[in-house]
Amino acid sequence: MQNIASEAEPLDTVLAGPILRQARPRRLVLWLATSRQERLALALYREDDGRRQVADDTIPLDGYRRDLRIGERAWLVFIDIDLTAAGIDALPEGYAIGYDLLIGDDLQPLAQEEPGLCYAGETRPRFVIKTRLDSLLHGSCRRPHHPSGDGMARADRWLAERRSDSADWPVAMLLTGDQIYADDVAGPMLRAIHALIARLGLWPETLEGAVLDDSDALYACSACYYRRDELLPQEKVNRDLRDRFFGGTRKPVFTSASSGNHLITLAEVLAMYLLCWSDAVWRGLEYTRPELDEEESQRYDEEAAVIENFAAELPAVRRVMANSVTAMIFDDHDVTDDWNLTGEWMDTAYGHPFSRRIIGNALVAYLLCQGWGNRPEVFEETVWPCVERYASTRDNAAHKALIDCLLDFRGWDFILDTEPGVLVLDTRTRRWRRQRRPSKPSGLMDWEALSEMQTHLMDRKSVVMVSAAPIFGVKLIENIQRIFTWFGKPLMVDAENWMAHPGAAHTLLNIFRHGNTPKNFTILSGDVHYSFAYDVTLRFAATRQKIWQITSSGVKNEFPRKLLDWFDRLNRWLYAPYSPLNWFTKRRRMRVNPRRPTPADHGERLVNGAGMGYVRFNNEGQPCEIRELCANDTDVLFEKSDDEEV
Repeated sequence: MQNIASEAEPLDTVLAGPILRQARPRRLVLWLATSRQERLALALYREDDGRRQVADDTIPLDGYRRDLRIGERAWLVFIDIDLTAAGIDALPEGYAIGYDLLIGDDLQPLAQEEPGLCYAGETRPRFVIKTRLDSLLHGSCRRPHHPSGDGMARADRWLAERRSDSADWPVAMLLTGDQIYADDVAGPMLRAIHALIARLGLWPETLEGAVLDDSDALYACSACYYRRDELLPQEKVNRDLRDRFFGGTRKPVFTSASSGNHLITLAEVLAMYLLCWSDAVWRGLEYTRPELDEEESQRYDEEAAVIENFAAELPAVRRVMANSVTAMIFDDHDVTDDWNLTGEWMDTAYGHPFSRRIIGNALVAYLLCQGWGNRPEVFEETVWPCVERYASTRDNAAHKALIDCLLDFRGWDFILDTEPGVLVLDTRTRRWRRQRRPSKPSGLMDWEALSEMQTHLMDRKSVVMVSAAPIFGVKLIENIQRIFTWFGKPLMVDAENWMAHPGAAHTLLNIFRHGNTPKNFTILSGDVHYSFAYDVTLRFAATRQKIWQITSSGVKNEFPRKLLDWFDRLNRWLYAPYSPLNWFTKRRRMRVNPRRPTPADHGERLVNGAGMGYVRFNNEGQPCEIRELCANDTDVLFEKSDDEEV
């Protein structure tokens, strides 16, 4: 790690955040990262008249915070405030509530040191509490080195235009998977990660089962940049059918096509979260180019320009996360590509100590940076003792015990307490495995998880479900995935769709048809790197559930443009309303009508462009406005169409 970074500027006290994770009348949950432990307090204001209306005094946070040291000069701070216990009546709904995070012995407002947290004309961040779900922002797939604008920065500009009227503020911003790409990292980003590790003194670790002994050896290794796939565990997979069609080759456990810079250590993943969420950690961060060959150097230079543009938009990203409730769930790239896709993959990956450590490190970082804020209470008894044991000892045994605990944990899903409720599904860790054919894709949720979901749905009038992968996807693409799966190659095409597993598919579709489940289902999804909206109705059913599939992907990623154009066109031809091919799908009992994106080319149904989705709901919990807020500052409106099926 020598000569990677220099301390050109002193470290800011607050490295990242505050991120507003929950805002309810009697509860506030915030997350931040700091370079040192400081006294913290909170002041709350009614912003409609500019005077403090919420409490006479500030709220000391000593009794409502957990501090977790992750390095010599780095702490994560988890704040969960019971406002009733703090002597504050319930916060008013529908009004802008400003907050000052006060830091240090003199309790200086953070916004004075970081004015970028506030919108123009404001002196502090603010939020609005809503228990009725009237609107949401949502999106997935934020890849830092994709050469597009950042959809989260667009969400910030969109929110800035609506600050004058609290009724226009969304209830929450849902990040529906792939907030980081742990398996696909640009060379300059990885270099910045190592510079930040050195600057903050993030803890080193032993690498069990690796060809290298520890993290220091990894960072100094000649294969550290662009050639990490040489270091990753490999497994010989040699099936007769695969040999015949594809050839028998050594297949790495990690399937990403861009695993040359795959993150390995816990420090690397934590540093990437900080670098993706805050401009503060980039200030004064200096790092030199590693030794690379000519081809790698050219790639590094190309990526460096994109990463520079990415970092330039981070003030907006940090601001929108401080001013709107932000809920998060993982997908595969938060950990690694194709994470838990098949039973065979799981047996191979978790059976090797090094790959188990890599996956576990990403899951630990997800817990600390994303998962905790969704349900702080669920981690208290089972997970947090393991976290504190590792933080206090930092030995290899405690590290392994924490990873084992998280791999067995089954509480990643959560519900937003609104009306209608928002049910966020875990479609990664509770898979429906094929016991007799482990090479085939597992179901995205097992029977037990689906049964629990149905229990949550019973007797509700309306519900919003968040599934990382679309439940109702593009039939052509799903069938291409089915063909590759038949040849034993689901990993080649990311066969991440609900219909790939018969048991999960039929159970889920039966839930939709059940008479006691909601009449209005809105499904929010991401994952696929394009956006669309479908209206779904049931054929031949006594009940008349209405289903909307709304997909927004990616926040900063896109599908290969020409390829998606062909998929879009062929799908409309092959699966026209009266095409007999529709009857060979598992959704033949459902009529799926695509919405027309406006503006769009003639016949286009799939939108390819980075951005953030926006949905507005009526009083019945039905979507009445569906938009894609594109990163290039254009809007795409998905308009209802009754004349076709996909």
